Amino acid sequence: MAEPTNLVERFLETARTFPGRAAVHAADGALTFEELAGHTARLAAALRALGVRPGDRVGVSLPRGTGWAVAPLAVWRAGAAYVPLDPAYPGERLAHIAADAGLRAVVAPAGAAAEWAEGLPVLDPDTAAAPDTAHPDTAAPAAQADAEPSGRAGHPATAAYVIHTSGSSGLPKGVEVTHAGVAALVASLEERGVYPSGHRVVAWNASLSFDASVQQWVRVCRGDTLVVLDDEDRTDPARLDALLDAYGVTDLDCTPSHWRLTGPRLRPGRPLRLLLGGEPVPVPMWRALAEDPAVEAWNLYGPTECTVDATATRITGAAPRLGDPLAGVRALVLDEGLRPAATGELYLAGPGVAVGYVGRPGLTASRFVADPFTADGSRMYRTGDLVRWRVDSGLEFLRRTDRQLKIRGFRVEPGELEDRLRGHAAVAAAVAVARTGPDGDTLLAAYCVLAPGARVTDAELSRHCGAALPAYFVPSVFVTVDALPLTPNGKVDTEALPPLPTAPAAGPESSGRAPEGPLEELIATVWAEVLGRDGVDAEANFFALGGHSLLALRVVSRLKKNAGIALRTKDVYRFPVLADLARHAQSVHALAAGEAS
Repeated sequence: MAEPTNLVERFLETARTFPGRAAVHAADGALTFEELAGHTARLAAALRALGVRPGDRVGVSLPRGTGWAVAPLAVWRAGAAYVPLDPAYPGERLAHIAADAGLRAVVAPAGAAAEWAEGLPVLDPDTAAAPDTAHPDTAAPAAQADAEPSGRAGHPATAAYVIHTSGSSGLPKGVEVTHAGVAALVASLEERGVYPSGHRVVAWNASLSFDASVQQWVRVCRGDTLVVLDDEDRTDPARLDALLDAYGVTDLDCTPSHWRLTGPRLRPGRPLRLLLGGEPVPVPMWRALAEDPAVEAWNLYGPTECTVDATATRITGAAPRLGDPLAGVRALVLDEGLRPAATGELYLAGPGVAVGYVGRPGLTASRFVADPFTADGSRMYRTGDLVRWRVDSGLEFLRRTDRQLKIRGFRVEPGELEDRLRGHAAVAAAVAVARTGPDGDTLLAAYCVLAPGARVTDAELSRHCGAALPAYFVPSVFVTVDALPLTPNGKVDTEALPPLPTAPAAGPESSGRAPEGPLEELIATVWAEVLGRDGVDAEANFFALGGHSLLALRVVSRLKKNAGIALRTKDVYRFPVLADLARHAQSVHALAAGEAS
């Protein structure tokens, strides 16, 4: 593989070659390549005016929109690395990430970062990127090409971004990735055919805080058009279907959990390049996609610590597989003595291997280890994934070698959740595990031993977790046990934990009022099904009981199928209490009936 092209330079060349081509479509507007180049140049200049220099880190905390493309590119053009801070995260977590990353500045809407960004300069991208009428030449792409700081923008050796992942010690850890790694990722995906030649229209689905977003948004650097999906687009199949048509989307990236809920509800026969990653593809889904003539599906695998993707394969045949390493990636399957083996732990080496964990030299040394098979001092990353070489088609994933979990594509270190649970006065001990829900999806379950004489509701524990952890980190199910089972060596025996109950644990979950009337009873039945409970009362809160966006989509789908009530996933967020949602559903149903008559 040839030396990858600097992505900032590649973007600027694209802006000069195709200035009028659409670069970004989003709910808040659209930008051509010329406009995107102008916005990023002005924001980069504003960052440098704040004192941002090459090697600094800049936080990006923006809602889904055109700013998602503007801000990272502008940070790169200023010579710095961007650090995503999801505005939906609790302030406590954002404050930790900001401090852990050692941010020089934050790009965020005015006033939005006031609580957790204390002491940091905050730059509003809308203000900073507004056209400068006094200096109209700032919008000229020809001038922008020379606006980079001393040629350091996108330099291979410098950091491109720091993304924080779950940490087993109880706090998230930041993974620092270089421009060389990102450029190598793009070049290798092009070489493998995952990114085909020619102009493509790419649905940007992943959160900026999720490393899969990198291989989605950087496609604008190669001339592709980005369509930023908002939360309702992502979770409402009808809206997603209409958006794919409206913009002629050719490529969609999502987790298997997400595709399972949205894919079957899209227009049959839609030509689509589907990139799946973040978690294993279930066998039935693999086989269905392999037999679908309209969808060209790819399975992508790779840890955050190795720049998003390390392997890629077309989904064909009957059995799921990871496939072969991408160009430039060395995949080593080793036994406990670091000897090559047919089955063993996967180690990855190559230009995509990250610098390490920010501010954690000990943890970095334990996971990024010297490569004993080279003499150049390079390192390899210990993935913690048990794999085996297949005779016919590369690597096959077997299981984790540790307790790390994947919930809807998100990495969850149980230790971080358990640490938070033990911080509640009523909880003496806790363990978090993945369990299979009633519809076959993966749920996060917490088994808790209460302190003597303590009482606590599921809703209270949900609120306690949600005050410091992202929504995907909040357990869907809480189970109270007298004691945690132990192995002979004193560790928690997760295999000996009792099965999930089919009804909520005893305790005053809310008012206790039973659902009344056909709509409340119908919604209660649907909630109980998707949340894995025997019963739900009328004042229960969907999210306090473990609901999330994908389960909300399932609720909406079943209400439409079972009662012909057409709600939106946003309605579940607006009316999370069952009785309130029932009243809203009654209004929607009555309005639809009136229009029909």
